[in-house]
Amino acid sequence: MKLIDTKNAPGAIGPYVQGYVVNGIVYTSGQIPASPADGSIPEGIAAQARQSCENVKAILEAAGSDLARVIKTTCFLADMGDFAAFNEVYAGYFTGKPARSCVAVKALPKGVLCEIEAIAEV
Repeated sequence: MKLIDTKNAPGAIGPYVQGYVVNGIVYTSGQIPASPADGSIPEGIAAQARQSCENVKAILEAAGSDLARVIKTTCFLADMGDFAAFNEVYAGYFTGKPARSCVAVKALPKGVLCEIEAIAEV
């Protein structure tokens, strides 16, 4: 088991890590749209979806993988009304169309609008 830790994605805000590689598979923790540089959160669902995707991408790259190798994602939205706008951004990153679950939740950390976690091959 290999721990993933990169400065190109935000650090954990709780008792967890950015991700692990186990038997050739990368498991990322959920990534909210926090900037790795200063923790700032962009405004609006499109910008937040982009930042969450960039954070997932950075963790995958640190693990020796990439977005094209993603097998499954789980996406969390604070408002299902943002589904179409979220999908528009998401589709530009996850071009291989991995399996996916997308659910609305009551609230997300720091009041953000979305969070994404991924499972990928190395």
